[in-house]
Amino acid sequence: MTERKNTGPKKDQMESVRGKILKAALPDVPFDGWTGAVLMRAAKSAGVDHGLARLAFPNGARDLAEYFLADGDRRMIDRLAKSDLASMKIREKITFAVRTRLEVDAANREALRRASTSLLIPPASGSAAKSLYNTVDAIWVAIGDTSTDYNFYTKRATLAGVFTTTLACWFADESDGHADTWAFLDRRISDVMQIEKSKLRQRR
Repeated sequence: MTERKNTGPKKDQMESVRGKILKAALPDVPFDGWTGAVLMRAAKSAGVDHGLARLAFPNGARDLAEYFLADGDRRMIDRLAKSDLASMKIREKITFAVRTRLEVDAANREALRRASTSLLIPPASGSAAKSLYNTVDAIWVAIGDTSTDYNFYTKRATLAGVFTTTLACWFADESDGHADTWAFLDRRISDVMQIEKSKLRQRR
């Protein structure tokens, strides 16, 4: 029996296709949102066949928005890997990582806002939870967290709350250099650290 060869696009090729479409879509997203029309227009602009575009993003614009968020996580990880995290205390690491995640998309703030909004609408609401988890998990892993017990989940749940409120502040922030957002982030991290210290004292 002759073995059938896989004639479909390779993984690296699909990643390249997704990257091209995302790059072409980003200028339109702030005005038109994450829509199927934007996806198909971006594919055409990037020279990608519509059939291949559908293969790259089976769920259409929802997949494209998710890919954009995942790409932001990857860019954050790359930037953190080049930073001197070893010299920072845990509080500083978390603050720096959250700030870095926002800053890597500073030029795409409206696209990020629209992605966050569009993924909250059913049936995509599960995508929002998944993307948020992926972001906070990427932050903890990048700063060296190795927990595998109950703390693994509580750390991510706590950071999810910090990240979403800071993100909302950042979207509305028009202060110089987003100073109001960074001050808000510092306060949120301080509150969390105080709560954790209080829990530790109660266990003793």
